[in-house]
Amino acid sequence: MADQAELMRLLQATACGDQIAFRQLYEKTSPALMGLCMRMLKDRASAEEVLQEAFVKIWYHASEYHEERGKVSTWLTSIVRYRALDFLRARHPQDTSDELLPENASEEPGPLQWAVAGDEMNALQLCLEQLSGEQKQLIVLSFIEGLTHQELMQRVESPLGTIKSWIRRGLQSLRRCLEP
Repeated sequence: MADQAELMRLLQATACGDQIAFRQLYEKTSPALMGLCMRMLKDRASAEEVLQEAFVKIWYHASEYHEERGKVSTWLTSIVRYRALDFLRARHPQDTSDELLPENASEEPGPLQWAVAGDEMNALQLCLEQLSGEQKQLIVLSFIEGLTHQELMQRVESPLGTIKSWIRRGLQSLRRCLEP
């Protein structure tokens, strides 16, 4: 994703009805947000539908973002995540007790959820910065942008075993870093 200052500028312009800024916000954030949708929904068509719904919500509610609640990227991620959870719940109504869904998945996050999400994202960002260049790149491409191992092989021109090892070691490092 783009840097926070640029995202803030684009979101503020979007709140004023600037369609060009909204398009730029979409172009800069949609790959990472699509990766999140793909991981959660495991279906491209569903992920595209949820992402579109989330960006419609962002367009109409951009003025509701408040900087003190957290980063723009955290706010955008939360909107997409909650839309995906709503989609899963609608698709599988019998699974509403599933531990994957938070207690009030269909409700918008409150101040506490925004604060926790912001803290978690900040902690994750700090831990990502501690990884080696290859590990960080592959984890971001795989888990945030949603690339497959085959796509990663082509992108970084490394053997599959090496890619899997870098990702595994990177995830182990992240786990150690994020443990309380």
